[in-house]
Amino acid sequence: RAYACTELRICANRCCGIGPVPEFLSWTAKKAKELKTVFLNPCSFRGVVGCSSSFCVPTSGRFHAMLQLVENTGAPGTGNLLREDDSLLRQIFFSVLRHHHPNLANKVDVIYALSQAWCNSNEDTDFELLEKYLNGLKPEEMILVASSFSHMLNLHNLTEEVNASQTERAVRLGEIENPTRTTNRSLIKLTSVNGYKPEDVYKQLCSQCVELVLTAHPTQALRASLLKKYAMVRKELDNLHTKRMSNYERVECLESIKSYVQGAWRTDEIRRQRPSPQDEMRGGLSYFNTVIFDIVAVFHRRIDTALANIKQPRLPLDHSLFKFGSWMGGDRDGNPNVTSETTRDVVVIARLEAVNAYFKAVEGLMFDLSIWRCSPQLKEYAQKVVAREERDVSRVSEERKKRNYADFWVPIPLTEPFRVVLSSMRDRLYTTREVLHQCLIYPTMSVRTALKERAAYADVEELLEPLKLMYDSLMSTGDEAVANARLLDLIRQVRTFGLAMMRLDIRQESTRHMEVIDTITTYLGMGSYAEWDEAKRVEFLTSELKGRRPLFPPGLEMSPDVAEVVATFRQLGELPADSLGAYIISMARTASDVLAVVLLQRECGVKDYLRVVPLFETLDDLTNAPSTMRTLLTNEWYHAHIKGVQECMIGYSDSGKDAGRLAAAWALYEAQEKITAVAKEHGVKLVLFHGRGGTVGRGGGPTHMAIRSQPSGTIQGTLRVTVQGEIIEQQCGEREVCFRTLDLYTSAVLEACMDPPPAPKEEWRNMMTLLAAASCKEYRAIVFQRPEFVEYFNRATPVSELGRLNIGSRPAKRSKEGGIETLRAIPWIFAWTQTRLHLPVWLGIGDALEAAIKDSKLDILREMYEHWPFFQGTLDLVEMVLAKADPAISRMYDHSLVKQDLWYLGEELRGRLSSTKSVILQIASKTHLLEPMLGGTSPSTPNLDIKIRLRAPYVAPLNILQCTCLKYLRDYQTSGAAVDYNPNDPEIIDLLSRDPSKDPHQHPFVAAIYDTLIITIKGIAAGMQNTG
Repeated sequence: RAYACTELRICANRCCGIGPVPEFLSWTAKKAKELKTVFLNPCSFRGVVGCSSSFCVPTSGRFHAMLQLVENTGAPGTGNLLREDDSLLRQIFFSVLRHHHPNLANKVDVIYALSQAWCNSNEDTDFELLEKYLNGLKPEEMILVASSFSHMLNLHNLTEEVNASQTERAVRLGEIENPTRTTNRSLIKLTSVNGYKPEDVYKQLCSQCVELVLTAHPTQALRASLLKKYAMVRKELDNLHTKRMSNYERVECLESIKSYVQGAWRTDEIRRQRPSPQDEMRGGLSYFNTVIFDIVAVFHRRIDTALANIKQPRLPLDHSLFKFGSWMGGDRDGNPNVTSETTRDVVVIARLEAVNAYFKAVEGLMFDLSIWRCSPQLKEYAQKVVAREERDVSRVSEERKKRNYADFWVPIPLTEPFRVVLSSMRDRLYTTREVLHQCLIYPTMSVRTALKERAAYADVEELLEPLKLMYDSLMSTGDEAVANARLLDLIRQVRTFGLAMMRLDIRQESTRHMEVIDTITTYLGMGSYAEWDEAKRVEFLTSELKGRRPLFPPGLEMSPDVAEVVATFRQLGELPADSLGAYIISMARTASDVLAVVLLQRECGVKDYLRVVPLFETLDDLTNAPSTMRTLLTNEWYHAHIKGVQECMIGYSDSGKDAGRLAAAWALYEAQEKITAVAKEHGVKLVLFHGRGGTVGRGGGPTHMAIRSQPSGTIQGTLRVTVQGEIIEQQCGEREVCFRTLDLYTSAVLEACMDPPPAPKEEWRNMMTLLAAASCKEYRAIVFQRPEFVEYFNRATPVSELGRLNIGSRPAKRSKEGGIETLRAIPWIFAWTQTRLHLPVWLGIGDALEAAIKDSKLDILREMYEHWPFFQGTLDLVEMVLAKADPAISRMYDHSLVKQDLWYLGEELRGRLSSTKSVILQIASKTHLLEPMLGGTSPSTPNLDIKIRLRAPYVAPLNILQCTCLKYLRDYQTSGAAVDYNPNDPEIIDLLSRDPSKDPHQHPFVAAIYDTLIITIKGIAAGMQNTG
């Protein structure tokens, strides 16, 4: 619309601040005819430029315009809703930007228009004009422009989340069909299509459990301060669609959105200090008190309703469909910031969160359960409570007054038995909270001992006993409706979260345990454990585990690393057992790795052993995993120790970095089949723990697709899976979305157990083996065998600069030395995501598929794609990532940052990218990426093609600014040449002085460029909706 304005040239000269640029004027004339794009804020506001165009929006009428937009959000189609919400939030942001920076706002307007034009045309001339305009910005303008586009991307992402929420709501109302089954539809399918009896489905549902393990992997680029403000914007935007509002209420809602958008804009989006593991744990827990804690109860209630539809009872009181775990403060693999003290702190913090939640719920129930009639058992329990309180009524009243309870300070009479019992629980929860606060203050205090000495809640059964007693009482007196309301919700919440909220896993690298045992055997004169072969190690460890003698000699001298490992084990012995989950051994390769951890637990006083879980990560580790597990399970002592259940973790990240995505996917598939078979041979139930990341390169992807594509028989009703970094926000940040997440996991696991996918044909297996070997060979030939690749990677991507993001407590490398092999999988993926090449996801796949097609195997590949969920899911995920790739952006990085004699490597990689696209489209029988399949929808995220197109105009300017910043910084660091930039404007000086830890002698130009660079990294991550 803006290009039809007759006053456009005036806008370009007077308002946009770019002067009479011939290229721009000729470009606008061309675009005026094409009408392919619009300004953010059409022709600015009438009051600013005196424009007479009817398309202009006067400043005083901006909310009227917004109101008009909101009134039209009922248009059919989620694509329309996305576009309209995107336009609404963009206009609100622009009004904030214009208020604070009117001249800059006009430049941002022009940049958006230029970017949108290039995204629509893909013409080099349009890209060059955009690049030229951005390169003309001043350093302080670069910061603000980058921040503008970063904020607009995050606001756009909110529209996608609201769209997902609206879609979920519409599916439940039956207004639209969703291609992914819900649990309710799974129940109907299993009983009506698959022929299962409802009783069998109920029995399976009552035995299955999914544990979601939240990890602090450094992939959440947004600060918590911004996440909270964006969450409020999302809530208000959702209200615009779901609530009936008067015009006044709509305007107030829009004003509320504007206040949060303005607050976000005026917040420093750069995290200036690296978070501690305790900070990460508090960040993870914030999702529980705002969303997860309540939604778990709602979801279980919905399952009860779905079961009633097939004439089945409610889920049992003692069963929960979900558990929650955490690695925050427990994952010490290569992270020196996680110590034994850290682990103690995060356990206490999590227990405090649980106690606070239960305290609030119990106090609420005291108002609900004013009922006088009860069962004899509850009356007897209440009489004991009253008898205790009657010994000193005044003291009880005074104590409750000091605690400032909401109500019910004086002892409650026996005529209100439920309140008597609940008041006693409330007092004990308060005492538990006080004890935990003391444990935080005094780090030498034993948490386990302190809880027992003060008669605080230390065992979840103590909390459940009175709750179940009240439930049974209500049921026996005919008050079922009251029993099955908030009381049932609380019982299920206690069953799900326990007293720990989420159990903490401990993770450490296998060599660290070997160092401890080696220190002991060397000190005792037994020789070096590290030099023994595997058979001797297993013999020694088994002998010690069978014996009773202490292993640690008095006066043992330990290195700092060994001492920290020992201190961690001893700390585990002082923590409540129900706060601890599994002990994960990363880089586990042998049976002795597992036995060593069991022995160290015993020697360090851990009474309730943590289950020990080997993590198989690299391609070789996955290949050797069946042999390792067979050795372990044939050990008689260990077989008796595990009591019929063994957990194994498989890592998607390092295997992908080591061998490429296709080879890693097949190795993971085969490893799961083989170790499940080994466990079955030895009469052991295997629980698989999937270490999936957020990106496809680290095993990420749509939940239902991922679970349904697992090998048949490997999901035996129990599943553990990591939820990492930004995926926590994407899956649990909003109530409807969190509900959908729980629904997807429950449905997928239920169907995986009762209607597993058919086993692949032998012909398909043979083909996958060939494809995996060929793709791995091509991948490694580039990444590990081309000596120039490391230099190209370091120059063409911002991998060296990612450490300044401060988005996690863990270092980017396991060791300071080495190349790609020592780099963690997260920055490896993160760096390629920034340049839009996404190399780790597809490299090697196209070559392998092309070779198979040349060998006349196209028909087999198409058959595999059509009938094998694993193969289809793998290619669909690669297709989804390819749709986000942009060769033109990648080429820009090369030409700006890479030496000319290495440009050929970039062109070669982009050629492989193009051929990979072509061959996947050929196998899937599609004409373009993300084309819906015949008779269905796109296999990836719904409307992903629309979402990518809407994000594109925001992302391109950030890529150009990032590339410019990298060039400036590297040139400055190389030459040290002085830059003529010394601003004296107080506002600019304040803008460049937001980092409290900045070197006071740092040149202002460097400060500006660094800030711009970090903002672009965060913005592009938001645009890709993936980091690492």
